[in-house]
Amino acid sequence: MKIALLEDDLAYAETIQDWLQEANFEVDHFKTGLEFLRKFSHSQYDLCIFDWALPDMEGPDVMVSIKLKSNNLPPIIFFTGRSEEEDIVRVIESGADDYIVKPASRPILLARINALLRRTNPKPSVDVSYEYGSLKVDAKQRVAMLDGEEVKLTDKELDLALYFLKNEGMLLSRSHLMNVVWGASSEIETRKVDVHVSHLRTKLKLTPENGWKLTSIYQQGYRLERNV
Repeated sequence: MKIALLEDDLAYAETIQDWLQEANFEVDHFKTGLEFLRKFSHSQYDLCIFDWALPDMEGPDVMVSIKLKSNNLPPIIFFTGRSEEEDIVRVIESGADDYIVKPASRPILLARINALLRRTNPKPSVDVSYEYGSLKVDAKQRVAMLDGEEVKLTDKELDLALYFLKNEGMLLSRSHLMNVVWGASSEIETRKVDVHVSHLRTKLKLTPENGWKLTSIYQQGYRLERNV
């Protein structure tokens, strides 16, 4: 997922970029409205985050400008220091999908982004199954089978297994797994990921002798690979 961040406060922008990149988003940062408009004409984003007050123009004016350039706009979230009702009404009526009053917290920002992406990119009905040798995980029936026998998994363990299989070979950070599986991003709670991954490795026998590597990457996250 690629996000455009339009924010002229460089220190604040750097913080937001770090949060988004830790959550596995790709981020392009722009300091002025004109800089963004030049790039937007030949680049596609899944979501935009605009500051209200910019050095050269106001964020709502940038939004109106890109509406003239494209009929297929990405969802837009506004950062604003203004909490007056008329200002918020102006942003929403201009076409914004959401707004966050500064200063934003990391959990709230990521929750708003994920909620907005879920609304604008609804998932198709889940009917996928993953089958590798003796292991089969069926998303529709929500059941895991190993050597023809059902493996008892909790709902979160099953969600985690499906996400690992869907993203086989990819490095997935703990914070990202917390976001997509638990819908939370607290650093304290990432211990939950370690515990569930350990259970999953044992229950589904995700070990080299069974053709799998579920590897913990120090200070980064986990990667599931087939050991062929």
